Amino acid sequence: MSSLNSTSAGAKHNKSLKIVFAITATYLVIEVVVGFISNSLALLSDAAHMLTDVGGQALALFAIWMSSKPRNNRKTYGYYRTEIFSALINALVLIFISGYILYEAWQRFKEPPAVAGIPMLIVAICGLIINLIGMKILKAGSKESINIKGAFLEVVSDMLSSVAVIIAGVIILATGWLYIDPIMSALIGLFILPRTYNLLKESVDILLEGVPKDVDYAAVEKFITEKPGVISVHDLHIWTLTSGINALSGHIIMEAETKLLEINEVTSAIKDELVAKFKITHTTIEVHIDKAGYIQNII
Repeated sequence: MSSLNSTSAGAKHNKSLKIVFAITATYLVIEVVVGFISNSLALLSDAAHMLTDVGGQALALFAIWMSSKPRNNRKTYGYYRTEIFSALINALVLIFISGYILYEAWQRFKEPPAVAGIPMLIVAICGLIINLIGMKILKAGSKESINIKGAFLEVVSDMLSSVAVIIAGVIILATGWLYIDPIMSALIGLFILPRTYNLLKESVDILLEGVPKDVDYAAVEKFITEKPGVISVHDLHIWTLTSGINALSGHIIMEAETKLLEINEVTSAIKDELVAKFKITHTTIEVHIDKAGYIQNII
């Protein structure tokens, strides 16, 4: 059995997430203070939206911290799965936010309220700059870690909101057409929902110990059975502990004349090549000798 000492993909990008969290939290505090001083409902409303980002990023950071805690007799895999729970919670929050945006857009279509164009533009431009910085910092990590991806999608949601508000603000100032506000809001909600669904589906797949999306189960099975002396493989399971850490367990049946040294060579080769070809870093294999007793070997 290979040792479980891998670093999760989320932990590799922990520093980037901390930077984005610090920037977003600072902007949130400034927005709340200025909002109260200026009595601006637009600023306070946007601050409430930013609060969901800060909360999501804080949750992602907490999950990364938890996943770094060592294994113990009760948690033999450690706390890696906390990152997946974090991504799942962020996905549910994003679905709720998207649904609320669509609901509010529908209400505003019925009776569009008066919108202050200039304060709206100032808030949106500041938010856009903050979110673009956050997106740039988190982009690389979002491709490797489902936990970082959840935080990244929240920033993307806010960035799109800022762009939509800027467009709406300009049109309202130029024409006074208030329906542009709910139209842009509805487009944001519709854009975010399918991406959030994919995040939710990926989180649930991992929690159900499905085969990782970047691993071809049939190819792994074929690769093992083609090793010298291997007759067949059964009870093959491949799953993800957390982003960047894939695991495998299975039984292989080897030819009766296979010697112990050859078994060790084959299993060692399987282990090494699973890491190199399929990024499976935690492997447990039980070996059976066909019609010649029983040998158990764990790598």
